[in-house]
Amino acid sequence: MQDLLILLPVLIFSIVVHEVAHGWVAKQQGDPTAAMLGRITLNPIPHIDPIGSILVPILLSLAPGGIIFGWAKPVPVNPRNFRNFKRGDVLVSLAGVTANLILAILFTVLMAFSEWLIRLAPDLATTWLILRGMAEYGIVINFVLMLFNLIPIPPLDGSHVFAYLLPPKLAYRYRQIGMGGIMIVMLMLWITGFSFLMGPLRWLLGLAMAFKGILV
Repeated sequence: MQDLLILLPVLIFSIVVHEVAHGWVAKQQGDPTAAMLGRITLNPIPHIDPIGSILVPILLSLAPGGIIFGWAKPVPVNPRNFRNFKRGDVLVSLAGVTANLILAILFTVLMAFSEWLIRLAPDLATTWLILRGMAEYGIVINFVLMLFNLIPIPPLDGSHVFAYLLPPKLAYRYRQIGMGGIMIVMLMLWITGFSFLMGPLRWLLGLAMAFKGILV
């Protein structure tokens, strides 16, 4: 329960930033939809999905050895408003995973900072350990969100980029999977537990720890 109280705020913050990044970049590309609907905000309330933001992470945290992830309500985007459809679609799709990568780097810095605080003010070690725990979860969660959203299955972010690598007719059929792809993703979760993400995740975590070692 203590770990869950540390994990959930970090997860919710990370998925909110992911969605805000989509909306903000969409606005820069000419689509004001998310801004008009009040979705370019770090206030978590407009973004929280009761199932994806709370229930699924809690259930996954109780499962031994599972990857913890979640999702927010997708930010509404109207690609027809983009000044350049292809460029806008790619940039908006990559905005969320880029935001998660930046957050993972920032949480790595925070982890190094917390270790410095433990040395400088050991009397407050309990507080700094909580801070370090939040940073550790932040690194893992944001790398998982990044890798998960890069899976090239509609409607995940990676599918928008992957579609442009396909011949036009095949790309059209591929996009028709739409929200039905969620069922494929959930089936993959049930069968594999996303174990295929563990290799890239370990590699990214190794890089993060090496970077932290430089800072400390």
